[in-house]
Amino acid sequence: MKIIITVFSIFITILIYLMSKIVSKKFPSPFTTPVFFSTPIIITILVLLDIQYEEYTFAKEIMTYLLGPATVALAVPLYKNREIVFKNILPVGLGLTIGSFSSILSGVLLAKVFGLSNILIASISVKSSTTPVAIEISKIIGGDPALTVAFVIITGIAGTMIGPWLMNLTKITNPLSRGLALGTIAHGQGTAEAAQEGELQGAVSGVAMGLGAIFTAFVAPIVISLIL
Repeated sequence: MKIIITVFSIFITILIYLMSKIVSKKFPSPFTTPVFFSTPIIITILVLLDIQYEEYTFAKEIMTYLLGPATVALAVPLYKNREIVFKNILPVGLGLTIGSFSSILSGVLLAKVFGLSNILIASISVKSSTTPVAIEISKIIGGDPALTVAFVIITGIAGTMIGPWLMNLTKITNPLSRGLALGTIAHGQGTAEAAQEGELQGAVSGVAMGLGAIFTAFVAPIVISLIL
């Protein structure tokens, strides 16, 4: 029974995601972004079929494991576009630094303004890092890893929904800039969205995701220690 549920869960997840990509192309909107659009549909199906989270976990672990090779595969388009990246290394580095720092500081200050607890503030400070890194940093700075995961997921979904729409609205069309923005703010989910736009966007976004996580690991503890 466990095997059947696992296979079905993987099948339905992939199917709904592929369908959401078709919907996104036919009806482009922040609300039809594949990650956002497919998530509630998959959850609804699992609830209606009474498939518990614990039963879905094994399928999730298999799909998560496959993210490893997928992430490594980002090195291919990066290698192909390495000359463009190296030629723009200064603006890329500056944009990545400012974007990562702004993400940390804005989250912390807004949480402080609304009077949230220190645990929530620490947990939200690393929201733009990829989940494995964010969890470890959260432990170091006194956050709650479970809350951190929630903030990371919300940030990723919001980034993939609003990011491309906002850049279109402000006439930001440069592939390098779009990939850098999505990877810096929306980590893995942003990189997936950037890769759909183009090879260069996906490559730059992958770099931004990795370097942004490293930057956050060094800067977040300093910011938290100064503000809390």
